[in-house]
Amino acid sequence: MKTYIALLRGINVGGHKKVPMAELSELLTKSGFESVRTYIQSGNVIFKCREIPLSKLANGIQKSIKVHFGFDVSVLVRTRDQINTIFDNCPFPEEKKVNSYFAMLSEIPDNDLVKEACEKTYENEEYKILNDCLYFYCANGYGKAKFSMNYFEKKLEVAATSRNYKTMVKLLALSEN
Repeated sequence: MKTYIALLRGINVGGHKKVPMAELSELLTKSGFESVRTYIQSGNVIFKCREIPLSKLANGIQKSIKVHFGFDVSVLVRTRDQINTIFDNCPFPEEKKVNSYFAMLSEIPDNDLVKEACEKTYENEEYKILNDCLYFYCANGYGKAKFSMNYFEKKLEVAATSRNYKTMVKLLALSEN
């Protein structure tokens, strides 16, 4: 059995796309996943199953949610090892890393698109795109950031979902064993 982490985007925000975590956990257990655990209401699911391609897992979870809850949700799935590598590869020094966001991308974006996206900058905001992750630090806090994930998704032509440092640490801790 391999440990995976599914990251759902845009659920339980402002009363839209409500997905109770206990119900999601039960749905995924009935779908054949084992040791299903969720973390906070923003759509973080840790589970085990036999080794399956990540895109197949993501599509299966997305279809199950569509059938059960009646709406589409973007789902990214990574192995625990991949999440750990993303976390460890953060290019920022520790004092910035602890206040950073990790935006997992659905795929590695085209280099020309990365160069084009990186032409735009804002004061007090830093980001680095490495492989399938965008690392983002905002000195004034994420809520006041001028950049948005929508900007990067459009420019890079990928889907993305971000998690803060504390969530990444917790997901890694919950997925140990």
